[in-house]
Amino acid sequence: MSHRQRVITCWAALLTSSLLAPTCLAEEAIRVAVFQGSGVGKSAPSVLRALRSEHDPASPDGINVGPIEAERITAAQINAGGLDDFDVLVHPGGSASGQAKALGEDGRARVRAFVEGGGGYLGVCAGAYLATNDYSWSLGLIDAKVVDRRHWARGKGEVTLKLSPAAAEFFAAPSGELQLRYAQGPLLGRREWDDPAVPNYESLALFDTEIAKNGAPKGVMAGTSAIVRAEHGAGRVFCYSPHPELTKGRDAMIPRAVEWLAGQAD
Repeated sequence: MSHRQRVITCWAALLTSSLLAPTCLAEEAIRVAVFQGSGVGKSAPSVLRALRSEHDPASPDGINVGPIEAERITAAQINAGGLDDFDVLVHPGGSASGQAKALGEDGRARVRAFVEGGGGYLGVCAGAYLATNDYSWSLGLIDAKVVDRRHWARGKGEVTLKLSPAAAEFFAAPSGELQLRYAQGPLLGRREWDDPAVPNYESLALFDTEIAKNGAPKGVMAGTSAIVRAEHGAGRVFCYSPHPELTKGRDAMIPRAVEWLAGQAD
């Protein structure tokens, strides 16, 4: 049962029996699995720290989040049905193709079924590549293509993002801009209705500045999507191309996305 389904069940119980009120009124932790295995990079521990840390509105990012229980999950555990015990799956940075290979066809099918059945998927950098429908090994969770695939290794550094009005409110960023660490994440784009079977995404942030090293052409990165989200079946998908967990004062953006994925935030 997903977190959203448990909340609905809890409220139904409250309407029928006041005896259950103390248990139901206690804020239930969101259960998060962070993928561990081949293709996972060095940023994964930072994702876990961000999920396990306490955040409050007085912090630099101004985001308050509820209780989260996070632990690692392997491809073997996923293939054995381990996702049944979680509300949200996180695929962190590293190598998207490496993580896809580690999952195998059966594992990727299980991840898709998990999301379609009501689970949440958070992809960060490599995990965002994995969520697209642009590669043979993609999960196909969002109708997104990777712009300028040839120059994926375009460099690393700080980038400025321009937020949509909804994102500025969601991330408590009234200026409408954010600076985040970028490490060769996907430049997300799409052709409208390219694949009617895969959900279109909502673009929450665009790259406002660019990195064009290692032969990557200038004038390509700016204007492409950096943060996106989508509904998929009964579940939800959220993708960061940059790394909030590696940016000072912005790590709460990771659990904030998890809250939305679990149905605790609009």
